[in-house]
Amino acid sequence: MPQRTVTVASRHGLHARPAALFVKAAADQAVAVRIGLPGGRAADARSILAVLALNVGPGAQVVLEADGDGADQALDTLAALLAQDSDGEQKDDEHTQENAGV
Repeated sequence: MPQRTVTVASRHGLHARPAALFVKAAADQAVAVRIGLPGGRAADARSILAVLALNVGPGAQVVLEADGDGADQALDTLAALLAQDSDGEQKDDEHTQENAGV
């Protein structure tokens, strides 16, 4: 079974916004993907409640796993998403708007 170990780049871990983005991306994959903490039980990556229940903090490592045709591509896509700081993009936008007087 293909796996990827990824460090979560979001400044606040997998809280509501990055978790929702991740879950949506997982649901868009052709194969079912599971996410878990190393050595822990894996959860359905398409379930927002399951992902939030993992309580993944910033800089934590997670293990993604999938089976079937397209598993490697799905894991690569989701690993790349987790490796981005989606919080940083939002913060930068808010900061830019404040400085522009918006």
